[in-house]
Amino acid sequence: MSLNDMSFFPLDNPVLVFSLLLFIILVTPYIFRKLKIPHIVGLIIAGSLIGKNGIHLMDRDSSIVLYGTVGLLYIMFIAGLEIDIADFKKNKNKSLIFGMFTFLIPMTLGILSSHYILKLNILTSVLIASCYASHTLVTYPIIAKYGITKNRSVNVTVGGTVVTDVLALLVLAVIVAITRGDLSPQFWVNLFAIFTLFVIVVTLVFPYIARKFLIWENDSIAQYLFILGLVFLAGFFAEVSGVEAIIGAFLTGLALNQLIPATSALKNRIEFIGNAIFIPIFLIGVGMLINFRSFFTNPYTLLVAFTMVVIATSAKYFAAFLSQKTFKYSKNEKLIIFGLSNSQAAATLAAIMVGHRIYLDFISKGLESPIIVNEAILNGTTMMILITCTIASFATEKGASGIAVLDKKNETEEEIPLVPERLLIPISHPDTYEELINLGLILKNKKYKNNLYAVNIINSQVNSPEQEKKSRDLLEKASKLVSATDQSLNEILRYDININHGIFNTVKEKKITDIIIGIHQKTGLTDSFLGKLTEGLLSESVANTYIYHSIQPFNTIKKMIVAIPQNAEEEIGFPDFMKKIWNMAENTGLKFVVYASETVNEIFKLYKDAHYIELELIDFTDWTDFLIVSSKLDVNSGLMIFMSRPGTISRNDSMDKITKHLNRYFFKYNYILYFPNQEILSKDKKSK
Repeated sequence: MSLNDMSFFPLDNPVLVFSLLLFIILVTPYIFRKLKIPHIVGLIIAGSLIGKNGIHLMDRDSSIVLYGTVGLLYIMFIAGLEIDIADFKKNKNKSLIFGMFTFLIPMTLGILSSHYILKLNILTSVLIASCYASHTLVTYPIIAKYGITKNRSVNVTVGGTVVTDVLALLVLAVIVAITRGDLSPQFWVNLFAIFTLFVIVVTLVFPYIARKFLIWENDSIAQYLFILGLVFLAGFFAEVSGVEAIIGAFLTGLALNQLIPATSALKNRIEFIGNAIFIPIFLIGVGMLINFRSFFTNPYTLLVAFTMVVIATSAKYFAAFLSQKTFKYSKNEKLIIFGLSNSQAAATLAAIMVGHRIYLDFISKGLESPIIVNEAILNGTTMMILITCTIASFATEKGASGIAVLDKKNETEEEIPLVPERLLIPISHPDTYEELINLGLILKNKKYKNNLYAVNIINSQVNSPEQEKKSRDLLEKASKLVSATDQSLNEILRYDININHGIFNTVKEKKITDIIIGIHQKTGLTDSFLGKLTEGLLSESVANTYIYHSIQPFNTIKKMIVAIPQNAEEEIGFPDFMKKIWNMAENTGLKFVVYASETVNEIFKLYKDAHYIELELIDFTDWTDFLIVSSKLDVNSGLMIFMSRPGTISRNDSMDKITKHLNRYFFKYNYILYFPNQEILSKDKKSK
């Protein structure tokens, strides 16, 4: 292609168009950050400037529409993934209440204002009101940036988004049926039957298929492609069932939430690609729809835009205000609810474009259209999208920053541990290191970014360059796995007289608090292994020790059975054990079934009030009947046992039989043996 060809606008060279989009995505946030304006608004404005209604650098062609559609589904999918499922279940009634607030109030105000101010007929007024009722989580990336995705107001708003968008899109389906003359009892039967089938497939069938695939295939690229394939397949099924694809994407996020832990490399890949490319292109594409010239040539367009902005913003703010008062939330949480729910985009565009298409079809046939969605209405809607997204961005930014500052203040006021959390993973086998690293990422506190260590120990009596190379290669693979989650791994290659001695010295030198040791799935746990561990590492090391037997990827586990002996609460490592349970719950959404004494279960109840996790508590003290815990196990369950070291207060004779029980009855399940640290006991022994 010659330079002369490339001088014509709009640009049609796909390489140049994509390059320009990437530079806009790169530069726009920097410019608007300097102006203290959320970059989301900047991307929409950039789109309006480069589109056909601006300087016309490029058209909003099929490629922009395609990438934008992907970005829109990405927003909804990530929102579903980010939800704390336990908290979502806890707040489901609040989500329903907010969903009704944010649907009924805009619908009511929208119908009245459209009919009496804009002088539109009832059917058109209902259509425009449904645009006010729906909303898109355009500002969700701001929530993610501040790290408050687990906040209760976010969960309630995201849950309410599903309610109001489904209702708004059902209104659209009914309006379309009316214009076609298809509104009949059969229409309602088909609509709800197909929609119900769609929900069942996405929420029940998709997780089952995905779990099987993730167990069968461990290639990261294949996993990513499979998950994205399910997202867009769900979007298609949603459209077939009569609602927009965004509902399918969100439900897929909810359904696969537990299979994609917050700390996993897969989750990081999904977020990175979406936030880097697809979501920004969606926002640029929205901006390309805006025609500023129409507001100077047609006063009615200005009236439409002003009315739509005022009604949409007022209705969403009133819904947020009512929710704040009803749920007794803070002002910052009210801003979060308002900011997330005020941005109009996806469903609004879908509804207004459908209405505009129906209007043009009737006009082209020389007929009077039952829906008056002309150019003035279309341009007024796009201006409403820009302004509501702008207001929503400022509100979300202010609320999120306020909550983040308060959270940080509360963290600093908490008791600071004498020894910061540091996890050590001895790795020696290429078949087990990956699951050990994944468990470490799930157990660790997300607040600590550089607290994961991996050690490979070489016998100091054997000088083998080949062995050293294999060890370094294994450590490098482990480091790459951790780096895929946007964290780092501290690699340690050590020469020592034996493995136990090497681990013990590493624990002392690096001030390790927790050790994760793997068992090869083909060999299982042997008496000799546990004996050497007890006599060596457990008797010398003061760190909490986890022995992990992995049969399937940890993220495919739905439920963890936890067995805790009497007096475990008296062990010095018990608080650390509780913290790890919380970390696992927060990072994976696991349900925990706890077999423990009444005293320990009471502690779990108190803990649940402070950190909501899904719990089932069963009073259990008779360890001679340990096999009773197997009654709650199924194919996607795991087992975690609080094991006491010899001579400690919670030790019982039945623990000597645990090895045989595990090899005979629990070998096909993932299990973790937890040995709490005994720093005080070790010091007492030395003093004696």
